[in-house]
Amino acid sequence: MPQSPDNLPLALYSAAQVRQLDARLIAAGTPGFELMSRAAHAIWRALRQRWPDAGAITVLAGRGNNAGDGYLVAALALRAGWRVRVLAVGDPARLQGDAARARDEAHDAGVPVQAWSECAPLEGVVLDALLGTGLNGMVREPYAQAIRQLNASGMPVLAVDIPSGLCADRGQVLGVVVRAQLTVTLVGLKIGLFTGVAADWVGELRFDDLQAEPQLVASQDSVARRLAPGSLPRLPARPRTVHKGQLGHVLVVGGERGFAGAALLAAQSALRGGAGLVSLASRGEHLAAAQARLPEVMSTAVASANQLLALGAAASVWVVGPGLGQGAWGRSLLSVAAIMRVPQVWDADALNLLAAGAVRLPLGCVITPHPGEAARLLGVGAAEVQADRPAAALELARRYQAVCVLKGAGTLVADPGGSLLLCDRGHPAMACAGLGDVLAGLIGALLGQGLAPLDAAGLAVWLHGRAGEVLAGKGCGLAASDLCAAIRQLMQEQCA
Repeated sequence: MPQSPDNLPLALYSAAQVRQLDARLIAAGTPGFELMSRAAHAIWRALRQRWPDAGAITVLAGRGNNAGDGYLVAALALRAGWRVRVLAVGDPARLQGDAARARDEAHDAGVPVQAWSECAPLEGVVLDALLGTGLNGMVREPYAQAIRQLNASGMPVLAVDIPSGLCADRGQVLGVVVRAQLTVTLVGLKIGLFTGVAADWVGELRFDDLQAEPQLVASQDSVARRLAPGSLPRLPARPRTVHKGQLGHVLVVGGERGFAGAALLAAQSALRGGAGLVSLASRGEHLAAAQARLPEVMSTAVASANQLLALGAAASVWVVGPGLGQGAWGRSLLSVAAIMRVPQVWDADALNLLAAGAVRLPLGCVITPHPGEAARLLGVGAAEVQADRPAAALELARRYQAVCVLKGAGTLVADPGGSLLLCDRGHPAMACAGLGDVLAGLIGALLGQGLAPLDAAGLAVWLHGRAGEVLAGKGCGLAASDLCAAIRQLMQEQCA
């Protein structure tokens, strides 16, 4: 059966770390060719489960170990009575080691091999065994043309380990990339399969550890860990005698003229996230609407920094930035937040003003940039952030000494000590305004209930993404406020 994201391992590795793990398995007594044979069987099983009636397979083979996997799969398919052809994009004579042995085994089994050309027909399921995880530079010819032809063909594609042309460390397209319907990744999960633009190219993801010894795998360093139900931070259990004053008082600061909705969404999310008390500091023009929509929130009109200072003294957590604006009013309020010594979440225009040098970030904060805001904070372009999202998240956390939530597909949560969490939940229906405001309010609520910044951010990101998945079944047109009730239900199910 297909593996859901939460059935996959938690550890995420770089390409170099997976190679180290591979070498350690071999050193511990498993021959390299045996690992390659296990990989071929795992790929063949997945192929038959996904396309049981295909009856034909075309292998596009390169020059590395991926090609060796492909040759062995071709031999298995031929023995099963399928029509088989290997199209060699890389010269088979240049294969070395275990890959060369796999080529010879396929030859001995009678697998037909011919040089790839643009005129060579593709039949059945196409196995992408072109380029592996070691690719760092742009895809060169003739591989690039082979990939373009494959994508244009509309044929079903299974990618071996990673779609050719996708960076295993960054999730970046290296010029051109295979669009797979199924990817079978091996030995260890590569972080590049989960962030950047990977989701558009990987298709369904399955994993096989090739019977690796659990102790060896557990001792291998990883670059990140996936957020999944069994590994989520948990809120402290509430005693029967608990009262609202023990569950945090969240103050949301924002809502410049024309942007009241952002602050209201953050406040609503903080309420549904379990905060004992929620206050809202906003423009006076929004007070009536706020009180009508959220009667549980203590809404106050704030016109000056002094007013905010007095109001905020009672709050245990601040959420600053939703709808704040970058004018004099927003700058004045942010200057107060910058001197407060309580846990804070900075979002939206608070981050834009921080990037502009208007204030300094206090210690112990959580920042929640999208790629554009992250680029401004780092002084680079958004494309540079997206080209290496893990590095950007870690650098933001280090530079600002804060927990950083780098939003986007494969949201990343980093802390100044180098810890990195990844959330692979979410849905395209979540591409709508206000979702970031909901996330900021939720993080604030979890901070108020006693979670450390990294734990609060990680749990909030997972709840947020999973809530979007739950609601996506109702179709497009998701509104940010819809998430609040779904998040509340998930908190009950996952974190009670």
